[in-house]
Amino acid sequence: MTTPPRALLLDAMGTLIGLRSSVGTGYATVAGRYGIEAESQNIDRVFPELLRQAPPLAFPGLSGDELRRAEISWWGDRIAAALQTDPLPSGLADALFEHFADPAQWRVFPEVPACLQRWRERGLRLAVVSNFDSRLPGLLEGLELADLFETVVVSSSAGAAKPDPTPFRLALEALGVEPQEAWHVGDSGEDAAGAAAAGLRCLLVQRP
Repeated sequence: MTTPPRALLLDAMGTLIGLRSSVGTGYATVAGRYGIEAESQNIDRVFPELLRQAPPLAFPGLSGDELRRAEISWWGDRIAAALQTDPLPSGLADALFEHFADPAQWRVFPEVPACLQRWRERGLRLAVVSNFDSRLPGLLEGLELADLFETVVVSSSAGAAKPDPTPFRLALEALGVEPQEAWHVGDSGEDAAGAAAAGLRCLLVQRP
């Protein structure tokens, strides 16, 4: 890995940003407004496995309001399973979708701004490639990171999710660089496998 890259593709959740409080805390708080009592610890215990079992957060050919409704429906299925409540009260899935669209619920990891600024000053092209949805650009804007990236690719609108190489290829195309000219920085096996499938080197961040 001695040849410097021209571009870096970066994962978002767990790499650049993380929640200020747990998923379970958010779910339990908002669900309580709809008359559902839930233990945040129980949700946090089962949620990772629910995500692993879920179909890809990816909707080929959808955009605009259709895409948003598909995203909310996808998350609604995860919410119903986490809360063990089916059907969900009307409006709960939308309320939780908006809850996690609020930048105040997220934090930027301490070292990230300085790293991004340093890479930009060195002339590196930066992009985000994330298995997330249409809320991410707004989150990055609210967290004052958006201006550091030339493009943001999310799986829901890309129509494919990591480890599929498609999101990486879309980011490379937007940046105008070849796979051998870029590295990917992420925090999961999906990052590593997807980067390899797209022909990129991958560096994995291991956070506590």
